[in-house]
Formats: sequence, C-alpha cells, structure tokens
Amino acid sequence: MTITINPKNKKELAKIKAILRAVEIDFVEEIPDEDWYDELSDAEKKSIELGLEDIEEGRVVAHSEVKKLYEKWL
Repeated sequence: MTITINPKNKKELAKIKAILRAVEIDFVEEIPDEDWYDELSDAEKKSIELGLEDIEEGRVVAHSEVKKLYEKWL
C-alpha cells in the first residue's frame, strides 16, 4: 500500500515523521524531481505573478463581497 502525504512545511513534516517512527511504521521519503510550477506556460506564470502583485498592493475583494455580487448565480 502507498500513502502520499504532502506536508505544508518542514515543521509539519517533522511531526509526521515522528508519529510514523513512534508507531513503528516504515516510510520512504521521496522528493519530487520537478515542481508543478515548471509545467506552467509563460502566460500562466505571468497571470500568477500579476495576482500576487495585486495582493501585495491591496487590490483585493473580500470573499463575502464577491458572494453578494454573484449570489443569484450561486
């Protein structure tokens, strides 16, 4: 059986490893050779970069406001 775990950060990974060791479960840690970001087109990467710039500049709309605008379609 194979179980894939994708921890959010190194601290979470360390906790998961400690738990597996404590219950004596063998595990193999594999680090993917490629990042999903590398598979994106230049246009997709640019779109992400623009979105991040919008966030940094405060050009955002609250989720609750978007829900109000599109309520009749949801």
